[in-house]
Amino acid sequence: MKGAPSAASHETMPSRNATLAGILMMLLGILLFSINDVMGKWLVATYTVGQVLLLRSAAALLVIVPFVVKQGVQRTLRPERPGLQLLRVTLGSCEVALFYWAVSYLPLADTMTLWLAAPVWAVVLAALLLGERVDAGRWLAVVAGFVGVAIALNPSGQSLSLPAIIALVGSLSFAAMMITGRQLRGTPDVTLVFWQTLGALVMGLLLLPFGWVTPSLADLGLLGLLGIVAMVAHICVTRSLKLAEASVVVPYQYTLIVWALVFGWFVFGDWPTPAMLFGAALIIAAGLALLVLERRASSTASDTAKERVTIEQN
Repeated sequence: MKGAPSAASHETMPSRNATLAGILMMLLGILLFSINDVMGKWLVATYTVGQVLLLRSAAALLVIVPFVVKQGVQRTLRPERPGLQLLRVTLGSCEVALFYWAVSYLPLADTMTLWLAAPVWAVVLAALLLGERVDAGRWLAVVAGFVGVAIALNPSGQSLSLPAIIALVGSLSFAAMMITGRQLRGTPDVTLVFWQTLGALVMGLLLLPFGWVTPSLADLGLLGLLGIVAMVAHICVTRSLKLAEASVVVPYQYTLIVWALVFGWFVFGDWPTPAMLFGAALIIAAGLALLVLERRASSTASDTAKERVTIEQN
């Protein structure tokens, strides 16, 4: 029958139920990340970035250790491509530290707006560092993203301030981590999360001499919960990408800005300005455009490869 999928496509394409589950897992993961960000902003108002990183990472490691044992300690401690793993861990640890540093000064929505620009930076970094070819459509989306960032840099009178620059560098670090992650797709999720958490713990230790405030018992529990929530959020997003196609679930990541606006207003009393909203809209539009263009490019490349195989077989 014309247009009917083959048996092979039934095996490779996610089912409707799996796709729906993937969307729900992505939405849950982003909500948990948003809660994690609110807790982090609340805690860094009292405690130093170093001790927040240290205590949250220690709690997360305690939770993940059983999964490491189940997977195999040797397999986890000896990952493939250790040099690239180290680079990814370093970038990720710096990104988390920079986020907490920035959000301790900037409104939550302002910080998250700049972080959402990571896919835009990733295109530029991939072209510069990996030599990837970028077509005119994607460059246009990148320019739109840059304009959005330029507008968002001054959503609350903080243009070119140190916190704004820290947030910008943090989003660049996140983009670089995304690029290294592309080269490590074969690494098990448990291994990636374990080393990422361990890296954040080491970063916390390095920053610890810059200050320590003895936490209360309640805050100590919140600091531990912070790491657990972040880890569960990572698991939800990772599972989402395995249940459904990335092009379907990735756009739901932009609900992060919605939660940032809601929590920022409800918890911290931060009211978004028109400039910030407009900048965020441009950044999100650029990210979605890049996603659509990437999907089309991948589809074209796949069709070309199939045609080549057919010609060779004939």
